[in-house]
Amino acid sequence: MKLKNPLLCLFAGVMVLTSCDMQKWKESGCDGYRLITQKGGATLGYSPESGVKIIYKDGYAFKDLDGDGELDIYEDWRLPAEKRAEDLAGKLSIEEIAGLMLYSNHQAVPATSYDISPYNGKPYSAGEAKPWEITDHQKKFLKDDHLRHILVTIIESPEVAARWNNAVQAYVEGLGHGIPANNSSDPRHSAKADDEFNAGGGGKISTWPSTLGLAATFSPQLMERFGEIASEEYRALGFATALSPQIDIATDPRWYRFSSTMGEDPRLAADLARAYCDGFQTSKGDAEISGGWGYRSVNAMAKHWPGGGACESGRDAHYGFGKYAVYPNGNLALHKIPFLEGAFKLKGKTGAASAVMPYYTISYGQGSENVANCYDPDIITRQLRKEAGYDGVICTDWVVTADELHPGIHGGKPWGVEHLTVAERHYKALMAGVDQFGGNNDMKPVLEAYRMGVEEHGEEWMQARMRVSARRLLLNIFRTGLFENPYLDPAHTVEVVGCPEYMAEGYQAQVKSTVMLKNHNNVLPLKGRKKAYIPQRYCPEYKNFWSGTVPESKVSPVSASLGSKYFDLVDNPEEADVALVFIESPKGGWGYSMDDVKNGGNGYLPISLQYNDYTATTARQTSIAGGDPYENFTNRSYRGKSTSTANRCDMELVVNTKKAMGGRPVIVSVKISNPFVMKEIEPYADALFVTFDVQNQVILDLATGRYEPSGLLPFQMPADMETVEAQAEDTPRDMRCHTDSDGHTYDFAYGMNWSGVIKDERTERYN
Repeated sequence: MKLKNPLLCLFAGVMVLTSCDMQKWKESGCDGYRLITQKGGATLGYSPESGVKIIYKDGYAFKDLDGDGELDIYEDWRLPAEKRAEDLAGKLSIEEIAGLMLYSNHQAVPATSYDISPYNGKPYSAGEAKPWEITDHQKKFLKDDHLRHILVTIIESPEVAARWNNAVQAYVEGLGHGIPANNSSDPRHSAKADDEFNAGGGGKISTWPSTLGLAATFSPQLMERFGEIASEEYRALGFATALSPQIDIATDPRWYRFSSTMGEDPRLAADLARAYCDGFQTSKGDAEISGGWGYRSVNAMAKHWPGGGACESGRDAHYGFGKYAVYPNGNLALHKIPFLEGAFKLKGKTGAASAVMPYYTISYGQGSENVANCYDPDIITRQLRKEAGYDGVICTDWVVTADELHPGIHGGKPWGVEHLTVAERHYKALMAGVDQFGGNNDMKPVLEAYRMGVEEHGEEWMQARMRVSARRLLLNIFRTGLFENPYLDPAHTVEVVGCPEYMAEGYQAQVKSTVMLKNHNNVLPLKGRKKAYIPQRYCPEYKNFWSGTVPESKVSPVSASLGSKYFDLVDNPEEADVALVFIESPKGGWGYSMDDVKNGGNGYLPISLQYNDYTATTARQTSIAGGDPYENFTNRSYRGKSTSTANRCDMELVVNTKKAMGGRPVIVSVKISNPFVMKEIEPYADALFVTFDVQNQVILDLATGRYEPSGLLPFQMPADMETVEAQAEDTPRDMRCHTDSDGHTYDFAYGMNWSGVIKDERTERYN
């Protein structure tokens, strides 16, 4: 599909020509903004409402962003981005720099969730605001706190996103030095299981497997292609920064964030990280400004330095109960490989990921002091800045400077510096080498930190320290062309985001990501039209990771309209030729219980990767790390304790379906979040798939032979929970793996196609 150039206005309007010597430009009216196109020069977008003026020099047009009537270095698009960033960093006040150092908390467009902000003093529900208008809170942090980095989460539609972007850019264009907003997003391309693919229908955005699913393709080429498509969609939505990729190697199978990684192998993760960043950051052809950067580029923020996958016993550091990463085998260096050999060593001209986010964890015993990574000068300045030679932006993870509420309550994450004030935490992070504070809309603690620095080091030294960070932050805005044209054509946005071509490519990636683990007696692909039984899946009520209650429900994995395109659907297994069972991997808890605390325990429980109840008889007697202001002990062991899995009924559904089907085949598809103990369900499956946030239609296409499976496991499947307890949190591929009833072992890089176990160039390279 040939898409229109987003820099050209698509709306009909009267061309305005201004006479001037050797004029090389022309101006047109667009949907809410003006566009100046120049022969041999930059395209400029501006809002007449912002008050910004245009300067004409040497036959070209420039934006007078600071309103002084002069063409400043930073306003001259002919100059290198590095020189422009250096110039502007030297002009900014300390208050403006403090604002640049802020990265907003989560913003929904419109403000109907998260921080629900009024519009001109009234809630959105009053019906007086358009969905793309700027909220009162946003106006405050943009104007009063000089914030320019916004994290956008839920959006109503692509058109709304484009119009909201334009409203924000018009608002900030007339403030101070006219620094545009650098809007950003967490990953947003994963598919919904019950969606039906419709190449002609488009969508809010193209749908792909999760990052772990893309890893299961073992294809850096596909990962780079995803980055190219995702970056075009991101820029069409107004996002110039991606809070991704997550390149922690997932060395503990229990970790909550396992499903967002690129698997547990450092070399595979490095190759995929490099491809991801190249795809997102590289602009080509007319879209390139310089050095591979340009109007198609999206800054990649690689996370989480120095690797967050080694959390003790798999507990996650969003909570105090998971604040420690441990290294029983001393393998910190392995966790850095996806950064040093991947995100920092790109094939494309941009060279390296433009930003890095440290993880919340205290990398226990690996730095100069046992504090969270962003506060440790050894981990940030020595290991990342000096040893790795990294000079991009370092942004903390979200709300690391806020106060902890309790190890079992989600709140601030000031691990290791709980005793410091909020301002002191900002100062400590700045001194460690951090440039930016995630989830902070308020510049006051940054200014307090600045005053602390002046008192300790003198004003000249501290100003220089702040301007170093300002240069880095501004460079990422200059290189993506936002200073010249941050505006979007809503019609182009609607056309490109979720377009048929990209939806089709995303669906094919979903197919390629799916791993077939078992195909007993070559039951697949199914021949001829079959009578199929697809049972409903019962989902019991449970607490999610954020302690919210997920109500019980009954889910039909495949709609009747979709299923009938492939099978004659029947309601009773006795009538079926084949059964297809869709379940999820075990939901075995997060490793902590407030109820256990109330009952006199230490709060710590095992995280189970099996469906049946689990008692941790072989867990560590004494934890490697421990300690919290709310705890009067340091041993976080859970040895001898038991836990239950929220979805044991998934296992029972497989077992009961197999019994009901007798000798007729049962095909099982597991939506996987973490590796899990397969022995509870594998013997009851004739064919077995694992999927990574894909549409269930993929399984219908594979089972009926429309496509052939090709995915490989980017991790190991443990034989049992004793194996999980015995493995080391910091070590990849160190588990005894499950061997199925056909004699196949579910190890790293294992997968099957119609011919049997896959052996190809991928398995040769990574095994």
